[in-house]
Amino acid sequence: DFSKAMSQSGPSQFQEVIRQELEYSMKVELDKILATAPSNELEHTKKDLEGFKKLFHRFLQEKGPSVDWGKIQRPPEDSIQPYEKIKARGLPDNIASVLNKLVVVKLNGGLGTSMGCKGPKSLIGVRNENTFLDLTVQQIEHLNKTYNTDVPLVLMNSFNTDEDTKKILQKYSHSRVKIYTFNQSRYPRINKETLLPVAKDVSYSGENTECWYPPGHGDIYGSFYNSGLLDNLIAEGKEYIFVSNIDNLGATVDLYILNHLMNPPNGKRCEFVMEVTNKTRADVKGGTLTQYENKLRLVEIAQVPKAHVDEFKSVSKFKIFNTNNLWIALSAIKRLQEKNAIDMEIIVNPKTLDGGLNVIQLETAVGAAIKSFENSLGINVPRSRFLPVKTTSDLLLVMSNLYSLNAGSLTMSEKREFPTVPLVKLGSSFTKVQDYLRRFESIPDMLELDHLTVSGDVTFGKNVSLKGTVIIIANHGDRIDIPAGAVLENKIVSGNLRILDH
Repeated sequence: DFSKAMSQSGPSQFQEVIRQELEYSMKVELDKILATAPSNELEHTKKDLEGFKKLFHRFLQEKGPSVDWGKIQRPPEDSIQPYEKIKARGLPDNIASVLNKLVVVKLNGGLGTSMGCKGPKSLIGVRNENTFLDLTVQQIEHLNKTYNTDVPLVLMNSFNTDEDTKKILQKYSHSRVKIYTFNQSRYPRINKETLLPVAKDVSYSGENTECWYPPGHGDIYGSFYNSGLLDNLIAEGKEYIFVSNIDNLGATVDLYILNHLMNPPNGKRCEFVMEVTNKTRADVKGGTLTQYENKLRLVEIAQVPKAHVDEFKSVSKFKIFNTNNLWIALSAIKRLQEKNAIDMEIIVNPKTLDGGLNVIQLETAVGAAIKSFENSLGINVPRSRFLPVKTTSDLLLVMSNLYSLNAGSLTMSEKREFPTVPLVKLGSSFTKVQDYLRRFESIPDMLELDHLTVSGDVTFGKNVSLKGTVIIIANHGDRIDIPAGAVLENKIVSGNLRILDH
């Protein structure tokens, strides 16, 4: 009874009553959803909804940004090691025995929708017809052949990517890589006004596809544990996982970091290593490592109070950001998962459904758990280990002659005189992969490029060369065709340039 509670207690108890009401209403709705699950999905759905209930409970209890800005300190000197120092230790003779303790895990829950593709993002062609998944398998196969080891690949799929990924995996059945998959949870989206689930039953096809979401990659700990795969890998003698986003083409297995984990110089093993790299102006939104209440802690932009956002983005105060390449001890995940002791901040992600309904989805990020692990470490790695492909602008870079491909790994061409990547901004006519591919007869020579901006209806002929700063702008209604063999160096091209077929 709200009015009675209010008069007796003042606001804090009143909020508590409301919170209990909300939790109760949510429980009622989730029970209704669970009742629609077919018997073969019952156990699985139950686990998902239990996990969601815990997350929702925490969401109702947390107030405001989860970081007290006054407590944020710079990490102590030795808590973020330079990669050069780790590499300088060299490698032991028995690197194979170290590799045999490793499992590579790729986060494969994302769809290619932001690039106009249907299906899993990992199946988009990146280089010479190879997809993200092909390159990953080639890298691990190369490791296993070179060192005569058995490093498996584990894919964390979502309900969006699982079916398509499994179909494609059949083509690797003869490759020298064991491939396992498990699914991250499936949680119901919440109506922003009522704070109740939008879904009415368990189905997630047809009209219901928009009712469910995969709750971010922080879900890896619970899902990996629940799948039984974690225990199986521990039983096989595996000790560490190397986790990264499947669209980060720089995230290859690094033997020096692995050796540092397995043979620590001070004898004390790290349970969690986060690869960080120096910020450039393009990375101001990336999460950063700080010292907080005597622990290393990942702080994301969403957690920063509004008044401090500019300070957070400054390249001078926070010099590094998280690449999401993480090395984590399997035994530690098991221990913390069993104690329910993995603490990750909740990210509230607002969305609008096709019909205009405003919903929120509650997510967590895998790197945020760093504070729950013992003896965590940041390693400041070269920028080359962070090569994410989020847009067709990124795709242009990795398809170009800036990189050479060897055994599934991309390396910066030795012919490039400076180690930084050019800044590329392709306009909205290039957003979708198929439009982008149609507009390039061949990928231009970009070895000497610093900056490229393209806007409007622009196409590129074969063997175009771009150098320095190139800006090409076709105004509305105009079209620019860059002719085959053109060399553009420090040029601004605008107006109308049509090349007709003769």
